[in-house]
Amino acid sequence: MATDESAPLLGKSPPSRKWSLLSLHSRILVAAFIISASFNYTQTPLLYVFRVMVCEEYYRHAPPYDGDGDRCSRNEIDSGSAAQIAIMGTISISFSITNLFVAGWQMRKMGPKMALALQIFFPVLRVCVQAASLLVGAKGGIIMMQASQAITILGGPAGYILILNTIIAEITEPAGRTSMFGILQGVTMVGVALGYFVGGWVAENLGIIRPFQLAAVSLSFSCIYCLLCIPYIDPNTVSREKRETKPKGVTAFLGPLRSMAPQRLRLQDGRVVKHCGVMFLALGIFTGVLATGYAPTLLQMYSMTVFDFNPTNNSLLMAVNGLIRGVFLMFIFPQIISLGRRWFKTSTEPVALQPSPESPIPTHPQDFDPVPATVADAEPTKPPLPVAEVEGGAFDLFFLRWSLVLDGVITALAAFATRGWHIYLVGFLLPLASGSAPASKGVLTEMVPSSQRADALQAMTLVEYMATFSTLGIFGAIFSSLADLGKSYMTFYCNAAIAIVAVSILLLSSFPPPGSEHVPDDVEEWHGSNEGERSYTDARSYSKVPPEARDAVGRSLNDFRFIGDWTVEQHGGTFDADLAWLNAQAAGLQGADRRVVVLMHYSTAVDKRSVDPTHRTSRIASGFVTDLTEQTCWDSRAFGAHTL
Repeated sequence: MATDESAPLLGKSPPSRKWSLLSLHSRILVAAFIISASFNYTQTPLLYVFRVMVCEEYYRHAPPYDGDGDRCSRNEIDSGSAAQIAIMGTISISFSITNLFVAGWQMRKMGPKMALALQIFFPVLRVCVQAASLLVGAKGGIIMMQASQAITILGGPAGYILILNTIIAEITEPAGRTSMFGILQGVTMVGVALGYFVGGWVAENLGIIRPFQLAAVSLSFSCIYCLLCIPYIDPNTVSREKRETKPKGVTAFLGPLRSMAPQRLRLQDGRVVKHCGVMFLALGIFTGVLATGYAPTLLQMYSMTVFDFNPTNNSLLMAVNGLIRGVFLMFIFPQIISLGRRWFKTSTEPVALQPSPESPIPTHPQDFDPVPATVADAEPTKPPLPVAEVEGGAFDLFFLRWSLVLDGVITALAAFATRGWHIYLVGFLLPLASGSAPASKGVLTEMVPSSQRADALQAMTLVEYMATFSTLGIFGAIFSSLADLGKSYMTFYCNAAIAIVAVSILLLSSFPPPGSEHVPDDVEEWHGSNEGERSYTDARSYSKVPPEARDAVGRSLNDFRFIGDWTVEQHGGTFDADLAWLNAQAAGLQGADRRVVVLMHYSTAVDKRSVDPTHRTSRIASGFVTDLTEQTCWDSRAFGAHTL
């Protein structure tokens, strides 16, 4: 044991990575499981209900059925039920898109806990209306069932998934986000599998209305669980953006979409360029969901029309699919990400920041520096460790592309199914190509600044739902048309072709260049267009902290004590990039007949006339001032006049 005075009284112990049943992560995963199961008790019965209602409506105007077998086994009824399901899916997704903005507003106003409870409460009313529509039947029941989707605006699966993903992104360290997104989706898929299986069994054995009653009870329990077991999270912590900079009105409603636009980056040489990595990622994910989003519904519709699957068969199919997908995402996907990142490290991948050496505990009066700002009463024994915001995202992007390739291949093979067990085999194999959704969210959270993370996740969820909206309409119509021709199997080929297009788009997506820095849209530069005019530039330069002063500065400045994900090393790295940009701008103005004013927050000279005598020998002075008198931007020959 160390015997000097700088040794902490309590030895350090590495933080445990094990979760208890009462941990925040565990409670969120339990919530995801019971909510997802509750939402899916009615999914398979809904398909069967529409087929029965369309059949009832058909025989209201057609001669009575006279023959053996299922009276609803007709191309006209198959086509009509597919069309009605596509209409309901289109209505549901359109309302779900609106629900995303409502859920985002609820999180910002009331916090994730209350927003999650509201997203579960309103679907209770929806399933009650759907249960009543079964008593009406035929055309009236179809209209009532479809109209019930309007309640989705106030609460639905889109909202609760967004809220859970946002919570996970906020409470999980960057290195673990992709795996945690996968585990969350895996738990959700296990809940989906349970919902499909239980819902189908209940419909088959207890009556078609029972799954809707079960869903109402289960959703009510889920709402109570969230109110009791999910802790309150301050809505101000969901986004780190300053409130006064946030847009209002329609701009605020569409605000999250701005995170998908091309980013402005400042390179190491000071140049500001446009980077389209996030935009191509969003476009690729949109196309990928367009290709694969209809696959579960397509498998069920195809199995009903070709292999005469009943609700129990389809429930078992979806249960197998969801269970395998859940197991893959919870246990195999995190291992693939972990091993793949170690294998995929290259010299072009951003290097994680290394922790600074442990700071000594001051033991003598001369070790203490004057603190120019109010700090907390208690001071840590060392400055916060750097958190690397980019953690192996290159492999995540690689995995995302190839998972879509494999998904397309397996989907195309489904067209060759000639036996009912072939469909079960496809349902078993498709989950092995999953992981594109959590991988895309992991890539996204590393591509955007931390202040835009919540908006980026909302925008990506919006992109996914818009793609789902499109695929239900497009491929629902394709399947309906091909079913009329007796060639519904060709829909699988169309899905596979679109998946290849998605991979081609994702090849255009890339991470920002190493050493680059995101430049906010509101940071602009302006130069007068006529000779003799005065030009202004806002140079957001920080200060250069030498290695010997990092510990003292890290302990004393509020910037590093209270700003999350901000370290002395990042502070200095940003200074280097900003200085390179400012020097490049100054060099470009050399010889120009114009007056230039450079506005900066940090002091740029150590002249004794500009430094308070009290702080001239302070070891934390570099946190406020850096001498730029030898830099190009200081050279008066570059400017007619220079003001700092």
